[in-house]
Amino acid sequence: MDGQAAPGRDLVHGSLSMTERSPIPSPSCQSLSGDESGPPCTSGTLLNGRVRYAQFAHGHRTGIEPVLLAASVPARVGETVLEAGCGAAAGLLCLGWRVPGVMGVGVEYDPATASLARANLTANPFRGLRLVCADVRDPALADLASLPSGRVDHAFANPPWHRAGSSVPPEARRQLARTQVAGNDIRNWVGAMGRLLRAKGTLTLAVPAACVDQAIIAFGQAHIGSVTLMPLWPRDGQAARLVLVRGRKDGRGDCQLLSGLVLHCTDGSFTSAVEAILRDGAPLLF
Repeated sequence: MDGQAAPGRDLVHGSLSMTERSPIPSPSCQSLSGDESGPPCTSGTLLNGRVRYAQFAHGHRTGIEPVLLAASVPARVGETVLEAGCGAAAGLLCLGWRVPGVMGVGVEYDPATASLARANLTANPFRGLRLVCADVRDPALADLASLPSGRVDHAFANPPWHRAGSSVPPEARRQLARTQVAGNDIRNWVGAMGRLLRAKGTLTLAVPAACVDQAIIAFGQAHIGSVTLMPLWPRDGQAARLVLVRGRKDGRGDCQLLSGLVLHCTDGSFTSAVEAILRDGAPLLF
């Protein structure tokens, strides 16, 4: 995926949204989690040092998708936002920094990742954010997450998108996060999040271009309309490989295909619009 951050591509030192030191043993993450038994972590920051962030040294690594995705959520102060499959909470943390006073709930199925996400939330001063270790498809999620009136104003996710049997990294945690299997696919995730949305609430997904058709069909089945597509172009003139897809619960507007966002200049550096998001936490409005 030359020219565009592939889903899951690590944000290494020298990128514009995360600075990171070399891998360190898990005891060095004790100040965050107090867990000596967990896998090795690396500690760094997001948004040019504004957000403290630790992630696992091996396996699934944080790419630019959660930062761009969080920037696109049209949340306001006091609203409740749910992120499904939040991983180590990079997206939720970036949203918490951009919208002070937002009430955010991260849902993560993997216990080790959920523990690290909780530690990341604790390490930052965004007191409206919390973590639930659960399956987003659980019918009791609204109760597990103690959602006000059982509904949220916005939801967002980078859902499983690899087709079962396709070539995926063998590391179990990354495979869990990325692979569609029976009952754990875009359709089921959209259905689960759609049930938690209030009327006119928004759902935003980051999906590969090859999965946009699945997302649109799933939105329709979940009564989510007024769909808007924001392609993320690797460079000007190159085909988009990643698309942000947004819809509104009970929305009746026509589907819109926007002009999109170009990620990289011809020299490979990020465009100024992307720099503003990754460095300064600017919103991605559409």
